[in-house]
Amino acid sequence: MYSIWGKKSKEAEAEKKKPRTSAAQIRVQKDLAELDIPDTIKLDFPDPSNILNFNVTIHPDEGFYTRGLFKFTFAINNNYPHEPPKVHCTQKIYHPNIDLEGNICLNILREDWKPVLSLQAVLVGLQYLFLEPNADDPLNKAAAEVLRHNRSAFDANVKKSIVGGSFDGVQYDNVLAK
Repeated sequence: MYSIWGKKSKEAEAEKKKPRTSAAQIRVQKDLAELDIPDTIKLDFPDPSNILNFNVTIHPDEGFYTRGLFKFTFAINNNYPHEPPKVHCTQKIYHPNIDLEGNICLNILREDWKPVLSLQAVLVGLQYLFLEPNADDPLNKAAAEVLRHNRSAFDANVKKSIVGGSFDGVQYDNVLAK
């Protein structure tokens, strides 16, 4: 009888040591299972056991940014879906809605976030920023001003920045798709 209790006690201890699956992890698993994203968006999990932190690459197939590969980090905290994921661009790019530090101006990542939104909505929103940059809600005000007043100059600036060019005192990262 003693050995049965000892065995159950050891099993209980082993169960306590297992990491618990958080509500955020369960929701992220659900979001990932339901993803329906185009080939222009790729996800990468550097640590497959950690689904709350991953990388995303967007390769727009139309618009100003078609020749680029744009990389983002996603960090999801344990309050997800009540708080949006933290998304950061890892490259220095010329974009009205992404500043030179990689912060992103996308309304659903800020004031318009709702728990019913999913990773699908964030990924589609990010992709849309490359298809149609929003000059009316900028983080990079200089780029927004150029887009608003001279689309051909904006296009030329994007083309120059994608290949790692510099202008206005800023050296941009080469994000040209290889």
